[in-house]
Amino acid sequence: MSQPQLRPVRVGLLGIGTVGGGTFTVLKRNQEEIRRRAGRGIEVAMVADLNTELATKVVGDAAQVVSDARQVIANPDIDVVVELIGGYGIAKALVLEAIAAGKHVVTANKALLAVHGTEIFAAARAKGVIVAFEAAVAGGIPIIKSLREGLTANQIQWVAGIINGTTNFILSEMRDKGLDFDVVLKEAQRLGYAEADPTFDIEGVDAAHKATLLGSIAFGIPVQFDKAHVEGITKLSATDIKYAEQLGYRIKLLGIARRRDNGIELRTHPTLVPMRRLIANVEGAMNAVLVQGDAVGTTMYYGKGAGSEPTASAVVADLVDIARLLDAAPEARVPHLAFQPDAMSALPILPLDDVVTSFYLRLRVADKAGVLAKLTGILAEQGISIDAVIQREADEVSGEGNQTDLIILTHDTKEGSMNQALAAMQALPTVLAPIVRLRKEELA
Repeated sequence: MSQPQLRPVRVGLLGIGTVGGGTFTVLKRNQEEIRRRAGRGIEVAMVADLNTELATKVVGDAAQVVSDARQVIANPDIDVVVELIGGYGIAKALVLEAIAAGKHVVTANKALLAVHGTEIFAAARAKGVIVAFEAAVAGGIPIIKSLREGLTANQIQWVAGIINGTTNFILSEMRDKGLDFDVVLKEAQRLGYAEADPTFDIEGVDAAHKATLLGSIAFGIPVQFDKAHVEGITKLSATDIKYAEQLGYRIKLLGIARRRDNGIELRTHPTLVPMRRLIANVEGAMNAVLVQGDAVGTTMYYGKGAGSEPTASAVVADLVDIARLLDAAPEARVPHLAFQPDAMSALPILPLDDVVTSFYLRLRVADKAGVLAKLTGILAEQGISIDAVIQREADEVSGEGNQTDLIILTHDTKEGSMNQALAAMQALPTVLAPIVRLRKEELA
């Protein structure tokens, strides 16, 4: 005897830009496949966009088009609101209003969840609705689902990801062409890889939003973006990319979340990664995330981190999950941050001074006897052991025979100890320029 046909899930899209248009297209093109997987149809019934002309062009007569997002939220026939507006402002108000109206929510808004996720998830729990956000991190790569469900048997030890395509494109170009940051940024903007205002990308904020969400899911801690260390790529020079390459490393902007006995490291910054690691060879605008679990070991997730249909792929996957669970009791659903709300960890986010990593240091020094001994002595005083020291030939550097570049690689040490050592080294009269300090991760 055949099962009764379930009514389609009716979706309201807030925003019909790149991702909204892709979501509509993917749902339409793959509707039969999606119905077979979800057990019921999923259809876009309403679209809200200030540019109603563009919205009508995209959806035709397949959906009602309005200019006011609140009309979508107020419509009792809409089951799921998909928020694709972005930012912290009106998007937050609309998401909370949709939850209050009993609608499930799908969002690609990593900034909103990284800053206001605790409030939004609590509101959703109180109302018994789902907030799904696969598209908020790494575009089409199903990293949220992998962490929340596929790796649920594991105690996650660390997560490290290239989770911003713009900065990865810039770093790849700097390495390939030996150009400095400013030159490559202009080219990235010309090609459309970087926004006219690229601040969130190049200063590391976008990647840090995503790392905050990954850390919360990996370790069952509340979202705490305000406690993350955020550092971008604007100060990186082609010189350091070249030296790193000669030493067997690539420089990548990594979002890192790592469990320690006394807390969680949550940081985003340029990082030297050994070339032999797969993630070091992720080029252009692609994304990749490494996850280390105690049972599974290291797993890697790679793919397109942005774009119309890759991101739409994640939005539609969330819609399918909601379609499957529409009539299920709230307690039968996967918790928003993977752990039961009453079992969240109180482990603190560690201050940067307590973070443990190894370092790459580049010092412009006077080319005279005793300089290296003084520098290594300062490091030893702070308990910092040296992995390698490379001194460039003076004429290789500047044509000035009286100064040279000294590269020091250290073993793991606390950031606070390194800060003290750097202050003492910088004060030496034989150190002739600001010291370049980059963190290094073996990811083994």
